Amino acid sequence: MRAALSFLTFFPGARTPTDRSLRWFPAVGALLGLALGGLWWGAAKLWPLPIAAVIVVLGDLGVTGMLHFDGLADSADGLLPHLDRHRRLAVMREPTVGAFGVVTVLIVLLGRWAVLAIVRPAPLLLAALWCLSRTSMGAVVNRTTYAREDAGLAIAFQGARLPITFIVAAIGVATGAAALWSVPAGPAAAAAGLVGFGAVIVFAQRRIGGYTGDVLGAAGLVGETVGLLVAAARW
Repeated sequence: MRAALSFLTFFPGARTPTDRSLRWFPAVGALLGLALGGLWWGAAKLWPLPIAAVIVVLGDLGVTGMLHFDGLADSADGLLPHLDRHRRLAVMREPTVGAFGVVTVLIVLLGRWAVLAIVRPAPLLLAALWCLSRTSMGAVVNRTTYAREDAGLAIAFQGARLPITFIVAAIGVATGAAALWSVPAGPAAAAAGLVGFGAVIVFAQRRIGGYTGDVLGAAGLVGETVGLLVAAARW
């Protein structure tokens, strides 16, 4: 679990990820979401919701080391423009960020802040959505082709096998946790999060023939954000 925790967050220091760490992704996602949910709840006791939302967004960026947002920016720069497959992969590896990446990151950040600023604090909702995004990452590694021919950040997970029963159980528990927040918003948010995640993966498959570490990070953020937006809808 320490390897998964150090890969997905800044704690407990840098460690080389292994294929065995993949099985801990759902647990780390749930813990991360619950911690951020607790921060949301606590901050809302001291400040108005818009300020509490800023604190939670910054907390998420800090605790994950902006790893997934880096993947989101790189994926947007590589997948959205009209480029050939090899050029897309090369762009995604470049350290610079282009217009597509900047705009996409701003939209996702704004969407997350807007939901947290208007919805009453719900730690279980964040725990569920963050767990679902990391569980989905494991499922994609398990079932989808790695797009790069050379080594990349996600190459360490090649050969990993996350039992389908484990994936289904994690999704079921996360959906149940979301349902405890409100009905039907909780289950609908969880389902929407999975759809959002899957849409990014399908788009990446069509553009570059599979997934990369950047794509996994982008899909996780999009899934979480879509789930939050659905949870905030007027049901």
